[in-house]
Amino acid sequence: MPIPDYQTLMLPLLRLAADGNEHTTREAVEVLATEFQLTPAERNELLASGQQAIFNNRVGWANSYLKKAGLLDSPRRGALRITARGKQIVGDSPTRIDVKYLERFPEFIEFRDTSRNNRETPTTVSVPAATEQTPEEALELAHQSLRLGLAQDILGRILSCSPTFFERLVVELLVKMGYGGSRRDAGERIGQSGDGGIDGIIKEDRLGLDTIYIQAKRWQGSVGRPEIQKFVGALQGQRAKKGVFITTSSYSAEAIDYASRIDTKVVLIDGQVLANLMMDFDVGVSVSASYIVKRIDSDYFEEGEVGL
Repeated sequence: MPIPDYQTLMLPLLRLAADGNEHTTREAVEVLATEFQLTPAERNELLASGQQAIFNNRVGWANSYLKKAGLLDSPRRGALRITARGKQIVGDSPTRIDVKYLERFPEFIEFRDTSRNNRETPTTVSVPAATEQTPEEALELAHQSLRLGLAQDILGRILSCSPTFFERLVVELLVKMGYGGSRRDAGERIGQSGDGGIDGIIKEDRLGLDTIYIQAKRWQGSVGRPEIQKFVGALQGQRAKKGVFITTSSYSAEAIDYASRIDTKVVLIDGQVLANLMMDFDVGVSVSASYIVKRIDSDYFEEGEVGL
């Protein structure tokens, strides 16, 4: 079954705590994962950032919202316990607890209004309703949407530039990624004809212990196996062992399969990967805005000498 959203987890989490005992958040994750019959793959599915499991994140936000409404409290770090109000709610046997349900409690209304006043949501990004996602999921989805739009813009700009510009762009990107040392001495034979399918040469490291040969294609159609075979032939003519084939489009299944089975090491980079690398290494892009997401430092709030 699909991973339940954080609101669907609210009532089961409150019922788990209804015995009045103290429960750890780790225990809650395990119990709820079993209750919803999640597979190991679903348990381990990560947020887009790769920093946290989606299910753990949703259990955490269900716990947080129930605390904001006064239904749960935290007796110690990493633990939860039902409150008198929470017990009363469980006794009322609700069929579902969600954000709308929690709006009956003034503490939650205050929390919600404060959060809205402090949050700015970009109007140009389509984000599903907050009822379906935790705040972190919505933020990461917005970030991915912005990257996808920027990637399309990058590829559009590349297609409008000259082939020589694209070849130099590719070399600059590889330098930013740590190959070749300086930009001045990194690339050779850029934009020259008669290279037998090779558009550039770059040192693999600053000492020049090995060389990588480059083919850069500004294509809109899929790159097929014949083009990769031609590039591999050019590499063999240079007695080269490594090559990078970069295109603004994509590769056919036959091309990908061929590159994976030959002895020569050929890395295929398609348009989407190229655009992502350009964003990650700041080639052709600049920072428009930066946001830092912070969390509580639980160790700081441990009893003892603070700041010493």
